[in-house]
Amino acid sequence: MSELISKQWFTEIFQPSGSAFSLQIHQKLAEVQSPFQHIEVYETTDFGNMMVIDGVIMLSSRENFLYHEMLSHPVLFTHPNPQQVVIIGGGDCGTLREVLKHRSVQAVTQIDIDEQVTRMAEQYFPELCASNNDPRVTLLFDDGIKYMREAAPESLDVVIVDSTDPIGPGEGLFNRAFYQSCFNALKPGGILVQQSESPLIHLELLNAMREAMKDAGFAALQTLNFPQMVYPSGWWTCTLARKGQPFDGFRREDVDNADFSTEYYNADIHQAAMAWPNFMRRKLRG
Repeated sequence: MSELISKQWFTEIFQPSGSAFSLQIHQKLAEVQSPFQHIEVYETTDFGNMMVIDGVIMLSSRENFLYHEMLSHPVLFTHPNPQQVVIIGGGDCGTLREVLKHRSVQAVTQIDIDEQVTRMAEQYFPELCASNNDPRVTLLFDDGIKYMREAAPESLDVVIVDSTDPIGPGEGLFNRAFYQSCFNALKPGGILVQQSESPLIHLELLNAMREAMKDAGFAALQTLNFPQMVYPSGWWTCTLARKGQPFDGFRREDVDNADFSTEYYNADIHQAAMAWPNFMRRKLRG
């Protein structure tokens, strides 16, 4: 649920936690009803442009690096040699831009069901789409669930699920059947990572995701914490699931010697993101 208050503030109300988040705006820049969802773009006073899908804030120019970097770099620096990568969702292309910073990556296929999201990102968030013409990239506008179900067995090193919340087009990306498809498509030692909501207000969903990943055959799970101020509670997670072997740290030396820049992610942030507060230790299963 969202609303404009006195035509100066955009407010997203998250009723399940009795909370809301607002950004002050100058104007609405665009509004489109695609075949799949309602997409809006606003110009804010202090956070640049903001994209809203079905009344829910997706990203702003100012803070999106937090999410895109944490969904990309931890998994790619955990895998020993990520070459073949698939992104499910990710239509704003910010995650794609971060993945392409890794020279080991030979090919990235991004599958988002809604082409309109990417076209609006190209217009209103061009910095996120700066690498879309990289020769390593294949952009598909199709059903990501079907794509993973039909993917060649043991053909991928990393699958990144950059999805909306588990409603509407994103609903089918949070269950055992989808995770089983990802498991089958990953090589031994391959890693799936998915945004996994807020541990403060979505802990039941996070537990259900982790259990479904284990039921699909993943040998080890790792949930990372990071700030994300425009999402409910301002506190978000992503969860890594590895095929066939446990997690054994990440390539810290490679992080320290990376030949690209980041705004948030570094080796110390990666290490800290793996730490859980006590309530997560008590309540998260698996």
